[in-house]
Amino acid sequence: MSLAFNETSNVLQARAEHNEKLARRANRTRATWFPIVLLALLLAVPALQFVGNFNYVIHLILFTACYAVMASGWNILGGFTGYISLGHNVFFCIGGYFAGMLLARFGISTLLTAPLAGLVCAAVGYLIGRITLKTRGPSFIISSLALVMIARILFDNWHFVGGANGVALPANDLSVEWAKLPYYYAFVVLAALTVFISYKIKHSKFGLGLRAISKDEIKAESAGIDTRTYKTLAFAISAAFVGMAGAIWGEYLTYIRPNIFLIILVSVNMVLMCILGGKGTIAGPVIGAILIVAFNEIFVATLGSSEFNILATGLIMALALMFFPLGIVGTLAAKHRLPRFLNWD
Repeated sequence: MSLAFNETSNVLQARAEHNEKLARRANRTRATWFPIVLLALLLAVPALQFVGNFNYVIHLILFTACYAVMASGWNILGGFTGYISLGHNVFFCIGGYFAGMLLARFGISTLLTAPLAGLVCAAVGYLIGRITLKTRGPSFIISSLALVMIARILFDNWHFVGGANGVALPANDLSVEWAKLPYYYAFVVLAALTVFISYKIKHSKFGLGLRAISKDEIKAESAGIDTRTYKTLAFAISAAFVGMAGAIWGEYLTYIRPNIFLIILVSVNMVLMCILGGKGTIAGPVIGAILIVAFNEIFVATLGSSEFNILATGLIMALALMFFPLGIVGTLAAKHRLPRFLNWD
């Protein structure tokens, strides 16, 4: 009896030492300092306005940060949990309209109401998730597309929120040089918060359960994981971040309209950014957002806003996924060639 106990203790101790060794090795290859340095640099960019007009640069970073928020939020459901949703722009719309109508009716800035819009989207996402997450695979994807169609019909015919014409929102009182600044900082900070929370989720017991569902939902359920609750919470958290991005985006544009939020391209971009960067990774959605926004800007500048721009972007995506089937971060990590500055996991 004593011999068996000692053998068990030795095995447990050896396993603990092995896990500690793996953790030390991971810390040596992980560059958690890089996102902090990147955030500090981004916070300093608006200082360029003192030496010239850099509104275009500020807009590009702001736009990229907005998509980084949405892609990282989507990644909690689509990357960690493995449920591909093409209807997440519904929460982009709900967040935009909820905060936008408070601004239009009561004059309360969306920068203050964005967290509340996120909570509303989380509640709506939880209710929708309880229904749609009963399905899996292609059935879930189709149900998410149906959600977009239903929302489009609703908002196009809801006269209280302006119907298809939408609602104009008041612009802030800042000068042209500084008008973008509040939204710039809001999106950059929100992107940093989304990435940080994604990291915490991935390395939590909850995140472990989500990844187990992604690998094999039936085995995860048989192991005692409440898969339905886990999936629904992932859906709600994911919806909250997308909703907050929508809230700020509406005020930045100074108007809200269904055809801004409820077009399939918005949802597709979230998915493509995660796939290109690396679905299920922390840095992947951010890298994907940077690359796709950069591709679009370059091709619009050189080819114009036409079918050629779409074709060129599609070709780049196809080539990238031929060489990086798990996304840039995922493929490089699998081949043990991931640079430290891209390893945020």
